[in-house]
Amino acid sequence: MATQLKNYSQGQWIAGAGKGMPLYHAITGEHIYTAGSEGLDFKGMHDYARSTGGRALRKMSFHERARMIKALALFLNEKKKDLYAISAATGATKGDSWIDIDGGIGNLFVYASKGRRELPDETFLVDGQLEKISKNGTFAGHHICVPLEGVAVHINAFNFPVWGMLEKIAVNFLAGMPAIVKPASATSYLTEAAVRQIVESGILPEGALQLICGSAGDLLDHLDCQDVVTFTGSAETGKMLKRHPSIVEHSIRFNMEADSLNCSILGPDAEPGTEEFNLFVRELSREITIKAGQKCTAIRRAIVPKHLTEAVAAAVSDKLKNTVIGDPSVEGVRMGPLAHKGQVADVKAKVKQLLGACEVVYGDLDAVNVVGADSERGSFMSSMLLLCNEPFRHREPHEVEAFGPVSTLMPYANADEAAELARMGKGSLVGSVFTNDNRFAKTLVLGAASMHGRMMIVNRECAAESTGHGSPLPHLVHGGPGRAGGGEEMGGVRGVHHYMQRTALQGSPTTLSHILNVYLPGAAITEDRIHPFRKYFEELAIGETLITHKRTVTEADVVNFAGISGDFFYAHTDETSLEGSIFERRVAHGYFVISAAAGLFVDPKKGPVLANYGLDNLRFVQPVYPGDTLQVKLTCMRKTKKDKRDDQVPQGVVEWYVEVLNQRNEVVALETVLTLVACKE
Repeated sequence: MATQLKNYSQGQWIAGAGKGMPLYHAITGEHIYTAGSEGLDFKGMHDYARSTGGRALRKMSFHERARMIKALALFLNEKKKDLYAISAATGATKGDSWIDIDGGIGNLFVYASKGRRELPDETFLVDGQLEKISKNGTFAGHHICVPLEGVAVHINAFNFPVWGMLEKIAVNFLAGMPAIVKPASATSYLTEAAVRQIVESGILPEGALQLICGSAGDLLDHLDCQDVVTFTGSAETGKMLKRHPSIVEHSIRFNMEADSLNCSILGPDAEPGTEEFNLFVRELSREITIKAGQKCTAIRRAIVPKHLTEAVAAAVSDKLKNTVIGDPSVEGVRMGPLAHKGQVADVKAKVKQLLGACEVVYGDLDAVNVVGADSERGSFMSSMLLLCNEPFRHREPHEVEAFGPVSTLMPYANADEAAELARMGKGSLVGSVFTNDNRFAKTLVLGAASMHGRMMIVNRECAAESTGHGSPLPHLVHGGPGRAGGGEEMGGVRGVHHYMQRTALQGSPTTLSHILNVYLPGAAITEDRIHPFRKYFEELAIGETLITHKRTVTEADVVNFAGISGDFFYAHTDETSLEGSIFERRVAHGYFVISAAAGLFVDPKKGPVLANYGLDNLRFVQPVYPGDTLQVKLTCMRKTKKDKRDDQVPQGVVEWYVEVLNQRNEVVALETVLTLVACKE
């Protein structure tokens, strides 16, 4: 008997009213689940997410959210075997499930790491640099990013029920927004299983995550400008959602990932027998068969040199011929069925459209050999390789996406033609180039990048560690222009900004420093009789400043530093060579200046400062000559507490704004010095 899926709404698991939608096993055709959301209080879900989940998340700092996401990743990693078992019903091979499940968990780990390494331990993000907008510096501008006070509504596709959810919620959780997830019904049973694990973990604040297994009902009617909608699926559905009255009226942020006729280009240097030729053939074959071609990043258009078309067609056909199709639980099966019968019908209909401009090189639209299953009961179809001999004359291969195990070969005559064919997809998530000719690679990238969200260049040098054409990474943009939807998902910290409001602040540097909790140049400072290096992390105040004693630079300093460092650059050692240079006379080494600066501000006794952690933003503003007198202003600029490890004393990173001044009170050097400072705790 079929199991009825439940929705997770307002902290409760609730079955939809009515008959619901029957969901079928991709291999056996058996009715295994029923999904429905009829009767859900969608407005209540929206209000609950805002008032409960959003409020709790916004109280957390980026670092707290990052630790939460890491804990969730670790929990799911221990439970993933259960998800693998359910994933098999979607027709996924073990490798397909790995992409979906482990790939999704991997996204959580990456964003947890980025949150701790690249974002502050604050509830908000200081964006950019101080803008000096007044003559005397008393009135300035800065940008701040704060979490939107709404809900991230994620409407996801059927092909990656786990990854599709986790890749998105990792970003909105880090930004401080709750999520309502609506997976595609056909494979929603796997998403439901993953959400059950997440709820079971108790790691997320109540209201941070809700799930709809069925129609989204009137949810979108209740959204406003603080909400975000993301959609992954067909362009037709995406355009309909984008025109929804609430989205239009309230200017709601809408991110779409839709149809994408991704291309892969073989360079003319990649003759049969070369590593690049073999890599291209292997990757094209993999992209046709992995997930049965049901990937938004799959290679739909294979662009190859005219003189290599036959060789590529033969080599790929051999690979496909040796790829066993059937029940993934059977040893040796490398491609499973499509997700459901409706998907098979849709793919076959699209192939028939393509055949108006193409011929079949490999595969059979009407028959498929299957191992360990019934091809009629399951959602199976043959892998297919097509050939369009006149790709500039026919529009179908550049407009029709068969979202299954189908790809089309297209010949080109030169690099410009290859780039033009790549652009004819009218916007793609990813393009790849297989060549060992860097000049060809540059021509292709610069000629096609405007129509692609990501481009991968593969040759023998990087092949062993390449992540593959179709593997989006959380560090990089996942999205694309035009047909691909025009939006971006992930993309590192940039993706987090999508769920935040960037606001310009104007005021005095002192006021802005107080609001942002970071010292800004020109803000008021405080001085203390106790040297700041004698203070523990908690005792240091933002804006606390040490003004040092002075030191005069001598000729001997310059000579000695040259001898110690080995830096005998002419400007420091040979006054006869200065004609035509920017220097009036022998100049002190820049690194002597910052070394002398350290000597002025460092307290030599053992204390809370554990180590120099590095320096950033070093600038030599003007020359320092023998006879000049140096003085330093050392100001506590920012503090970030570090997570305690078992073998470490509690500590944090303190960033110091360092201004090196001469006898005329002119700035000669600027830097940010980082120190590890012990905590009292």
